[in-house]
Amino acid sequence: MKAHDGLYIDGAWRPAESQDVIDVVNPADEQVIGRVPAGGALDVDTAVRAARAALAGWAATPPAERAARLAALRDVLVARKDEIAETVTAELGAPLQFSQTVHAGVPIAVAGSYAELAATHPFEERVGNSTVLHEPVGVVGAITPWNYPLHQIVAKVAPALAAGCTIVLKPAEDTPLTAQLFAEAVHEAGVPAGVFNLVTGLGPVAGQALAEHPGVDLVSFTGSTAVGRQVGAVAGAAVKKVALELGGKSANVVLPGADLAKAVGVGVANVMSNSGQTCSAWTRMLVHRDRYEEAVELAAAAAAKYGDRIGPVVSAKQRGRVRGYIETGVAEGARLVAGGPESPREQGYFVSPTVFADVTPEMTIAQEEIFGPVLTILRYEDEEDALRIANGTVYGLAGAVWAADEAEAVAFARRMDTGQVDINGGRFNPLAPFGGYKQSGVGRELGSHGLAEYLQTKSLQF
Repeated sequence: MKAHDGLYIDGAWRPAESQDVIDVVNPADEQVIGRVPAGGALDVDTAVRAARAALAGWAATPPAERAARLAALRDVLVARKDEIAETVTAELGAPLQFSQTVHAGVPIAVAGSYAELAATHPFEERVGNSTVLHEPVGVVGAITPWNYPLHQIVAKVAPALAAGCTIVLKPAEDTPLTAQLFAEAVHEAGVPAGVFNLVTGLGPVAGQALAEHPGVDLVSFTGSTAVGRQVGAVAGAAVKKVALELGGKSANVVLPGADLAKAVGVGVANVMSNSGQTCSAWTRMLVHRDRYEEAVELAAAAAAKYGDRIGPVVSAKQRGRVRGYIETGVAEGARLVAGGPESPREQGYFVSPTVFADVTPEMTIAQEEIFGPVLTILRYEDEEDALRIANGTVYGLAGAVWAADEAEAVAFARRMDTGQVDINGGRFNPLAPFGGYKQSGVGRELGSHGLAEYLQTKSLQF
């Protein structure tokens, strides 16, 4: 049991105004493993005031010093990598090896990238007879999800700190222990008091208070499109900047002539990764009619090998949601070729790796984000049909294209209405911008484009 009775505000741990707490449950065995304060509006106000008081000093700190603090933070995360992985596994349910390589490893790389960017980014440039200044936007209110608890924190906090902003973080209530560990790392790295603040709490209480607070200049939110609309409306009413990374229903397009076995194998692994709880997962596989049944057989066989090794989903609520979508798929006429709504274990929030064939574009499971280990396979007639299907949802976050000829894949990817496309299994790049088209969000994360979200411009003419 990890019981942390404080909120990290103005460089110290202090009790919340309320005695209310949030229990943290291990989704693999349904046991309570931790307890954190349920901060409220008064706690958010205290944290925002601390961030506001620290803003001028941190904004005036030379970029080289901000870079040094970020480098120190990266080093602390490296030293505590095993603890991070174990914590994520305990509260999210991800297999330990995946937590070590992805949940701990990727945030370390991202933190390192912003340590370098803070030192090298042109915060000032000359344009004609003007000097253009890139200044911090101010106090950031960051609201992060549970599916990649540390990565989503670092993807917001690191660029905010690099830009010279101060920040108040409200992490997801399902995975707050990772956020507390991160606050300890920030403190150990020597980030000045008030620059980073942590308020654990419920979304409708602490999250809403943070988004509405007049002392917050930018709201950065990652989560569902439905909640993102609410956050955007609140921010718009106050004319404050907003960055939204929302849902996805990404297409994995296998063009004729592609290496089908590789495309299907990598595609299934992508969907099953993190128990399907990835907004950018390629949950729609599009295969030409001539090799459709072959692809279905390969996908079903690949999914069957996972069993329950992918780990549980995060909560009973999430398990119920995913099961409901599987049942809807069957009811709407899709062919179940692997998995199903039955749980593979009696204990824990496990969902069987599931594959649907004979899915048509208008089906619910082909349009809505399931956020679980569920793959839908759709048939297309030709490339124009594939493009129509790929672009035929309200989302546009990620995607993939496979082809024998790379130029053919790139040409197809250029026509996709989505923010990021992997070509023939292209590797993850922590410096490449990540974000969505359409209802998948507003703004970008990672690299210099992610840093730009936390900056505003001023021009001096002389």
